[in-house]
Amino acid sequence: MINRLLVANRGEIARRVFATCRAMGVETVAVHSDADADAPFVAEADQAVRLPGSSPAETYLRVDLILDAARRSGADAVHPGYGFLAENAEFAAAVTDAGLTWVGPPAKVIAAMGDKLAAKALLAEAGVPMLPSWTDTAGITDFPVLVKASAGGGGRGMRIVRTADELAEAVASARREAAAAFGDGTVFIERYVERGRHVEVQIFGDAHGRVVALGDRECSIQRRHQKIVEEAPAVVPDRVRTALHEAAVAAGRAVDYLGAGTVEFLLAPGGEFFFLEMNTRLQVEHPVTELCTGLDLVGLQLLVAEGEPLPAALPASTGHAIEVRLCAEDAAAGWRPATGTLHRFSVGAVATEFGGLAGPGLRLDSGVLAGSVVGVHYDSMLAKVIAWGRTRAEATRLLASALARAELHGVTTNRDLLVRVLRSPAFAAVEIDTGFLDRHPEVFAPVLPADRLPITALAAALAAAAHRRATAPVLSGLPSGWRNVPAVPQVSRFIGPDGDEIEIRYRLDRTGGLADWSVATPGDAAASEAKPPAVALVEATPDRVVLDVDGVRRAYRVHRVGSAVFVDGPDGAASLAELPRLPLPTAAVAAGSLLAPLPGAVTRINVKVGQRVTAGDPLLTLEAMKLEHPVLAPIDGVVTELPVPTGGQVQTGAVLAVIEEEDAR
Repeated sequence: MINRLLVANRGEIARRVFATCRAMGVETVAVHSDADADAPFVAEADQAVRLPGSSPAETYLRVDLILDAARRSGADAVHPGYGFLAENAEFAAAVTDAGLTWVGPPAKVIAAMGDKLAAKALLAEAGVPMLPSWTDTAGITDFPVLVKASAGGGGRGMRIVRTADELAEAVASARREAAAAFGDGTVFIERYVERGRHVEVQIFGDAHGRVVALGDRECSIQRRHQKIVEEAPAVVPDRVRTALHEAAVAAGRAVDYLGAGTVEFLLAPGGEFFFLEMNTRLQVEHPVTELCTGLDLVGLQLLVAEGEPLPAALPASTGHAIEVRLCAEDAAAGWRPATGTLHRFSVGAVATEFGGLAGPGLRLDSGVLAGSVVGVHYDSMLAKVIAWGRTRAEATRLLASALARAELHGVTTNRDLLVRVLRSPAFAAVEIDTGFLDRHPEVFAPVLPADRLPITALAAALAAAAHRRATAPVLSGLPSGWRNVPAVPQVSRFIGPDGDEIEIRYRLDRTGGLADWSVATPGDAAASEAKPPAVALVEATPDRVVLDVDGVRRAYRVHRVGSAVFVDGPDGAASLAELPRLPLPTAAVAAGSLLAPLPGAVTRINVKVGQRVTAGDPLLTLEAMKLEHPVLAPIDGVVTELPVPTGGQVQTGAVLAVIEEEDAR
């Protein structure tokens, strides 16, 4: 029996495992870096052990420190979660050698499946369909192909190559990213299937020789080869589903699989499928399988680790579940990771957290709470929001609505992208594959229509006025904006979500009603001259504004944090920055400066001072949240400064390079 379990992971992963442990009466131990000292998962554990440092390499990837934490806390078992060391055979062996129970497949199975090339050869013998692959680029003549990391997954170290000219750089870049993520830069190359779908099967094995399939999942909608929307079951014909399950079980039996695992396949448009990889761990997307089967997969992991057999009768999948990964990133800006403080994090109408549902509803598996700080050390996922419905359409509508209404303040997220994907006709028609986002650029548009942004800014301005009256030290009983010359409007200026300035001018009458208003967007003459809609003020408080817009009443929720203003309305959400009326002078930045878009480390510099570059040339690479972000030349010119050396750490706004235009010299 497992009495005290150490979870060698962090965030949402640790919280998910702890939830099952509490239900089963198992004590819990967290390990945490300095950056995670105040994280929710640390507070929820029965015991917590500090791992000195903040980077993964000096904390969560240190086998010696985690084993020492288990010894010091008295843990008798270790659960690796589903990241970091979850598929590290040496870690699994070390845990077992230390006399602890390992919640996962044996080290030999992890090792066999961890080497993607060896795994393909082994499972091909078991009859699992395979794509052709190469390790030598000289043998590749047909394109497109896909470069993949041999030692890991999660999309890291993966590149699509469409021409021979791109191959060498793609292999080199994939090797660097794989080495940074997994400590092994080995890559191989597979034939790339156009419009392929990513479908996977959840398998489970016990110590009594039984391997079963517990349903399948569709994970085709991805960014940078990482899943962001997952659903169960996959929408495939019954004959394909049966064949997928049979191939997955054959793969598990070929290695005497034990515990939870996932066999991933690439499904071609004609119905053929090919083995991608076997993940020897529980997947991030396991909640959709739990909601459709009613099973607690973490609970099954613990029972199997204790030597118990799988239940003789396993439930069939019912209904439909869809999960989205809510990430701290700006999807429209090249998936740039975002950092900051989550001033508000609220997903309404959540029926359960980290557990099952008794009927249609929402589940939230989150690693953050309001007030959590999102840094650069770990991946960008904040939470998973999952909906279960009797049908796919029902689950889709519920999930899209919940996301659109969520209050997510302080950190840029991919929420609008997810809502657009779920509401797209192509998604409803199951016209999906791994290239979905490339073919549907319209899903990158904000949910809030551009013509509704002025109304949103007006609501922010009126809420700010109400706030000033509520906090006024004298004459607080006067109507907002009262003055002897009523014809003079009040002016509020904001920086909008796209970085443009929005100027709101409004005038209130003696009763506090909205007499008139206008909007100006400096630099956009057309927007400035457009006549705004007729608006009547129904109610204005510091945190709620109700407006009658062309005869339709609309309510806006307003949340202020310093100069930041977050507005959630019926058309969508917007983050605004209120500009001061009398701004202080700031230091000028040299013309041609390229500024760091987020904190990170410079891992590669491709140019030298004095070198001529062309717009679009890669200047350097910035690494943040475990991903590489190329910095490209915005103009033709000459590099005059490179102030940050390779390996240097930078904060947002730091100067990375300076380019002087040719005609300016």
